[in-house]
Amino acid sequence: MTGERSEGERLRTRTPCAGRCSTTYGDLVCRGCKRFAHEVVDWNRYGSEAKDAVWQRLLMLRDQVVAGRIEVIDRSLLAEQLQRHRIPFSRQDSDASRVWLLLRRGSRHMGALAPYGLRALPPHHERTPLELRDLIDADYQRLSEAHYERYFVLPRPSGRRLS
Repeated sequence: MTGERSEGERLRTRTPCAGRCSTTYGDLVCRGCKRFAHEVVDWNRYGSEAKDAVWQRLLMLRDQVVAGRIEVIDRSLLAEQLQRHRIPFSRQDSDASRVWLLLRRGSRHMGALAPYGLRALPPHHERTPLELRDLIDADYQRLSEAHYERYFVLPRPSGRRLS
């Protein structure tokens, strides 16, 4: 049975915190939730529009990484498995969101992807679901850090003088 709200809608009702905050140790991008340090600090002051913008970025970057590693070959089988394992989802959730929900909750217990309606994309065919989950999480972290560096880090002076 599917939930009434999409993953994004469900998540927006609470903080993105994954309970593994690394910003307290000096990381500019949290290794748990992938938010930027200033977003972690200011989250409770954000209005719904600012929170939505953060959630949209988090879901977009994560789904981009998932879609580059795993393909959904049978949507109905994936939905059946999510229901079987009591993992809430919505018809509005992207394929990549559904895949991540499954990997996050069940990758340690999954023997193969095919029984879940999934297929690893090349060159990841030989990886286990747990290895894929960890690879996706690491790539998601790198992509979030690159996004932070591109849009929030001020360029360093080049040492050249203005004439």
